Amino acid sequence: MKTKAGKGRPKNVETPELMWKLFEDYIIHTKSNPFLVKDWVGKDGNEIKREKEKPLTLQGFENYCRRKVGEVGQYFVNQDKGYTDFLTICHAIKMEIKQDQIEGGMAMIYNPSITQRLNGLTENIVQTNIEQPLYKDETKKDE
Repeated sequence: MKTKAGKGRPKNVETPELMWKLFEDYIIHTKSNPFLVKDWVGKDGNEIKREKEKPLTLQGFENYCRRKVGEVGQYFVNQDKGYTDFLTICHAIKMEIKQDQIEGGMAMIYNPSITQRLNGLTENIVQTNIEQPLYKDETKKDE
């Protein structure tokens, strides 16, 4: 039995526990289906396929859910305040995704530059210019 979301619509995911189960299934699906990247090795340029781990993304999770149960984006924005009971689990999902991306970027599994931008990580460099005269100002008279 589906519960109601705001404005009388049935919820695609009935409980936060089921949302977490969907997320765990998404992790297994994503990590067990790496990208296959063509590469050429050796002096003869033999073609091989290298596996590259896929990062977790909120977009990937939403697309995974769309195929399994329907739209879930409204849960993450608490549309019409009809998903308040999902706020904690949605926050946990976002944090798990962020951790995967940051740690994968730090380990150079994923592109660190893209990982930094996606997660709002920036290096702030403060540059200060102090002008110093090269020579003593001779126009001033010694007092």
